[in-house]
Amino acid sequence: PARRDFYWLRSFIAGGVAGCCAKTTTAPLDRVKILLQAHNHHYKHLGVFSTLCAVPKKEGYLGLYKGNGAMMIRIFPYGAIQFMAFDQYKKVVIKKQLGISGHVHRLMAGSMAGITAVICTYPLDMVRVRLAFQVKGEHRYMGIIHAFKMIYTKEGGFRGFYRGLMPTVVGMAPYAGFSFFTFGTLKSIGLAQAPNLLGRPSLDNPDVLVLKTHVNLLCGGIAGAIAQTISYPLDVTRRRMQLGAVLPDSEKCLTMVQTLKYVYQQHGIRRGLYRGLSLNYIRCIPSQAVAFTTYELMKQFLHLN
Repeated sequence: PARRDFYWLRSFIAGGVAGCCAKTTTAPLDRVKILLQAHNHHYKHLGVFSTLCAVPKKEGYLGLYKGNGAMMIRIFPYGAIQFMAFDQYKKVVIKKQLGISGHVHRLMAGSMAGITAVICTYPLDMVRVRLAFQVKGEHRYMGIIHAFKMIYTKEGGFRGFYRGLMPTVVGMAPYAGFSFFTFGTLKSIGLAQAPNLLGRPSLDNPDVLVLKTHVNLLCGGIAGAIAQTISYPLDVTRRRMQLGAVLPDSEKCLTMVQTLKYVYQQHGIRRGLYRGLSLNYIRCIPSQAVAFTTYELMKQFLHLN
């Protein structure tokens, strides 16, 4: 029973650690993506790789990790809430016996978990994006706390922290839903079709089959890539709205639909709505893969199976 007591705490820690490992791995790509998505005037003529090379030259190597502190403070509770909520929602959805297949359970639970985590940690995401968009020599914000104060006083109190929440939630449902759904589906098909080739007994519970690490990485990566493509234009929209006051064209990006239209008219599909997508694949595949793999390892380490 003592073990059961701390189950939620242990799953919280597992999710948090998984999130932090994944994000630190890809922090430089995250910063570059934000600079490109919102067409930062210092880097807007550059492509993905040239920006990756230009940032250290202009701002030093630590420039690649700008905003990562706020990211870590946000991602621990985010990863933790998401993985923990996923387990809880799955139980609720299955209990209600909604007469639907297991895959749909996963999709619903994944979406609800993602939305819960986003709403809880959104203000930190807002602050991180503002910090990551700054370029050396043009600082509006001195750090995390200063950014919080400035946004609160200058942009309408708490509402200022939730700009761009709408496209985030709309994009989150398919994103979280599809990544858990694809991962879960690939996992169950893999273990059913080729248990000896792809699976091994879990370290903490030999009756439970888990995927081998490299297969886990691969499934996590594929899950991430599919989910990303579906929801990417909404990600661009969210970044623009979050940067609101910092961008010259902010009055054209007040609502989700306005922003989508504006980006499409100004920059088109490839250079607008999907700008930075190739980077997103490069970033997302290791990130998702590390997250799912760390989570599965932490689950065994903390006896959660």
